[in-house]
Amino acid sequence: MAKVTLVRTDNRMTGIERAIGLLDDAAAAFAGKRVALKPNFNSDDTYPGSTHNDALRALVAWLRRAGAAEITIADRSGGSWETHEVFEKKGIHKLARELGIRAVETDALSVDDWETVDLPNSHWSRGVEAPKLFTRAEAVLETCCLKTHAFGGHFTLSLKNVVGVIAKASPRDGYAYMREMHGSPHMREMIAEANFAYTPDLVVMDGLKAFVKGGPATGTLASPGVILASTDRVAIDAVGVAILRLYDTTPEVAKGPIFELTQIHRAAELGLGVRSVDEIELVPDDDPQSRAFAERVRAGLAGS
Repeated sequence: MAKVTLVRTDNRMTGIERAIGLLDDAAAAFAGKRVALKPNFNSDDTYPGSTHNDALRALVAWLRRAGAAEITIADRSGGSWETHEVFEKKGIHKLARELGIRAVETDALSVDDWETVDLPNSHWSRGVEAPKLFTRAEAVLETCCLKTHAFGGHFTLSLKNVVGVIAKASPRDGYAYMREMHGSPHMREMIAEANFAYTPDLVVMDGLKAFVKGGPATGTLASPGVILASTDRVAIDAVGVAILRLYDTTPEVAKGPIFELTQIHRAAELGLGVRSVDEIELVPDDDPQSRAFAERVRAGLAGS
């Protein structure tokens, strides 16, 4: 069984604290560790187009209390967005200085800072390349948004967030990994397979707002008002999909059993997390709003 905690709130800072607190001793995985913090910086668009800076503040504060030895926020941007421009527009280096942590634009790393991750029996022709900052991290905390994806992924939650770790093009020979993925009919399988690049010790999903159509940069906005936390990326994505289904979302997200959706099906098949909705324990905060919302989500999971 995998726990996914759910807090209904309009306060991001306290909501994140409460959601993590409902997990069993989540801090133990980070005490004394060098931590890589993976946000969603695909673009510089306003949340939920990208991770809200206040979510980073809340997570860094929590990691400090958990006893993390060192914290590094790291990511790269996608599509036509340049990572250094995204970091600049979002004020990430300034935020890092304010918080006393490191901020790394991974596509500015040297060749020696990357390594190849072999993905046998995958749809990737030659595996992927990922920064050692993630592949060899002592602990990883991932934070993702809640949104659909209009360009083949169908939804972009925890599993899809790994794409920002993979090299857009090889720092060794220029091989275009993103062109391979986006040009493949197996894009959603490849998203799941790429998650072998690293294993998050904790995932926090900021669902105060969501794109229920469109995405990942802009889309049709809804306000679920939830924060989710889990140590299981498949379980939290399944719950995220169930929440999207409470709204007028896309047919690709709305139809069929959740564990038959390609990203989740392939991830479960590969043993990256739980294998069915029966293995998910949804744990709401102890307040009427959280409990009531969790009941709606449970019904959606059961009905899928």
